[in-house]
Amino acid sequence: MWKQYLMPESVEALTAALEAAQGETRIIAGGTDLMVEIRNGKWPELDTVVDISRLPGLDQIRKDNQDVIHIGALVTHSDVLQSPILREFAAPLLQACYRVASPQLRNRATVVGNLVTASPANDTITPLMAMDAELVLVSSHGERTVALKDFYLGVRKTVLAPNEFVKEVNFPALKPSQHGSFMKQALRRTQAIAVLNCCVLLDMEDELIQKAVITMGSVAPTIIHAVEAEAFLEGKTLDDEVIREAGRLAAEATRPISDVRASDDYRLYMMQVLVEDGLNELKNGAQAGKVPPKPVALDTKGGYRSLVAGEWDGETIQTTINGQMYMIDGASDMTLLNMVRERIGFTGTKVGCEEGECGACTLFLDGKAVVSCLVPAPRAHMADITTIEGIAEGEELHPIQQAFVDHGAVQCGYCTPGFVMAAVKLLQENPHPDREMVKEGISGNLCRCTGYYKIVESIEAACGKMRS
Repeated sequence: MWKQYLMPESVEALTAALEAAQGETRIIAGGTDLMVEIRNGKWPELDTVVDISRLPGLDQIRKDNQDVIHIGALVTHSDVLQSPILREFAAPLLQACYRVASPQLRNRATVVGNLVTASPANDTITPLMAMDAELVLVSSHGERTVALKDFYLGVRKTVLAPNEFVKEVNFPALKPSQHGSFMKQALRRTQAIAVLNCCVLLDMEDELIQKAVITMGSVAPTIIHAVEAEAFLEGKTLDDEVIREAGRLAAEATRPISDVRASDDYRLYMMQVLVEDGLNELKNGAQAGKVPPKPVALDTKGGYRSLVAGEWDGETIQTTINGQMYMIDGASDMTLLNMVRERIGFTGTKVGCEEGECGACTLFLDGKAVVSCLVPAPRAHMADITTIEGIAEGEELHPIQQAFVDHGAVQCGYCTPGFVMAAVKLLQENPHPDREMVKEGISGNLCRCTGYYKIVESIEAACGKMRS
C-alpha cells in the first residue's frame, strides 16, 4: 500500500518530513478519501504516508476576540456537530456536516480533508466559501493564508504545494442578522455524494436583504457563486416571485455536466429547485430545525493520546485490543481491519465493501465507532480498540447481541457484527434513544436480508431491557 508510514509528533517534525520527502507522498488524517483512492489504485507508486492524526492542538474549534472562528486540521465532521460555537455562529456548516456520510465516517473524516480533496461535490466547501473562509497553509518556510475561493484551480486541483499542509480554516462568525441554509440533493439520505448542493446566506434588516450570497456545488469544476442572483436579491424582501426569479438566475449561472449520478439537464433544473427551497427555508425560519440538538455521534469521548518523539519506530504497533496489549510487527502497511482479522485473529469484524459504505467492519477506536477498512493499521499504535469479540460479559452475550437472537434480526449474519457494534455504541452514548436516533445510529450499516425492521426492533428491546 505504501513503503513508509510516518507519524510526526509535532508540526515542526511534520513540515521537516514534507520538506525531505522523496517520491509520491500523501498526508493522511481521517483517511476516508485517501484510503479508498489507495485501494482503487490511484497511487500505485506511493512512497510515504504522513499521518497527522496524532498532532496535538489541531483538533480545536475556537472563536477569537475578533469574532473569527478557527477550525483545526483534525476537527472532524462529528466534532462540528457537537460544537456549541459552530451551532450558534456557523449554522450552514453544521447543516452540511450533518449530511455527510454516516456517524462512523463523520468520526474520522475531517473538515480540512474535505476541503483539500477539492471535489466540487464536497459538502463543506459550499458553506465555507459562502462565509468567506480562509486557509492557513504551513511549510518549513513559514505560513501563508489563502482565501478558500482562491484555493481551487479545478477538479481536485489546488494551490497547495507538496511541502505544505493546511493547518486550519478560519472565517468570520455569522452575525445575528445573517441566516444561512445548506441544501443537498443526493440519491439517498445517507452515505451519498451530492448530485448537487448549495448554500444560501442572507444578511437581513427589517425583512430587507442587505447582502445575499449563493454558492453552488457539483455544477462546475469548482464551487461557484450565483453572482446575478446575489445582486438581484439585494434590497428586496423574500416573496414567491422574488424567490422564483432568484432560483432561475442561480440555475443560469451553472455549467453542469452529465455523469453517473445525474444528467446536465437534471442538475440545471434541480439547482433552481434547491435555491428556491433554501430561500423558502430562510423566509419561514425552517432552517433552524435541520440538525437535531444532539446528533448521534457513536462517540463516547474516549480521546486519544498524542505521540512523543521516538515513540513510533515505523514498524512495531503497540496497541490494546479488547483489554489485552499486543505488539505487532509487519503490519504497518495494512489496514486496521486486516490487522485485526489476519494478525490477531478477531474475525468477527467483517470485510465488506472496503470503501466505508457498508459498516460491516465497524469497531471502536479510542471510544469512537469507525469503519476499520479505512483506518491504517499504524493508527492503532498506542490506541484502545474494541471489536465484536470484546463486548460480551464473559460467557453472557451483550444485551444487544441477545436481542438480535431473540427478535430474529440475524439472517445471513454477515452484516450483524457491524450493526451490533453501532447499536452498542449508540446505547453507550445515549441509553434512551428514540426511534429516529436508532435509525440514525445504524445509518452507516447496510443489510441485504432483513429490511431493518427486526434490527430496529431488537435495539429498542435491548434498550428497554437495559433500562429495567
